[in-house]
Amino acid sequence: MAQFDVTSLKFDTEGLIPAIAQDSESGEILMMAWMNKDAVQQTIKTGKVTYWSRSRGELWVKGLTSGNTQQLVSFRFDCDRDCLLLKIVQKGPACHTHRQSCFYTEVRDNGEIELMSPVDK
Repeated sequence: MAQFDVTSLKFDTEGLIPAIAQDSESGEILMMAWMNKDAVQQTIKTGKVTYWSRSRGELWVKGLTSGNTQQLVSFRFDCDRDCLLLKIVQKGPACHTHRQSCFYTEVRDNGEIELMSPVDK
């Protein structure tokens, strides 16, 4: 097994890499967010999924304020090392709209349909 080196990942010009969160049990894609080098390292070290908040310009531990946490099960990257796949255990809804997944809108017959409603708090 080779030692993981975070600098082997291909971050964009802003120092970010897309990270897809997938439910480790169901396989459902829950959300996509951005990570920087520090977020990657903190996530691997603590097991608490940490992203980079572009709007706030700071690290964001998922669920720290909402309680809707993500516990890391598996940390993967694609063949080009420019996209991450985080298999996680999600507690509560993953989306800020209070839906289980951020991917709740589908295009059908050139129209939009919402596939899931917000969950009760």
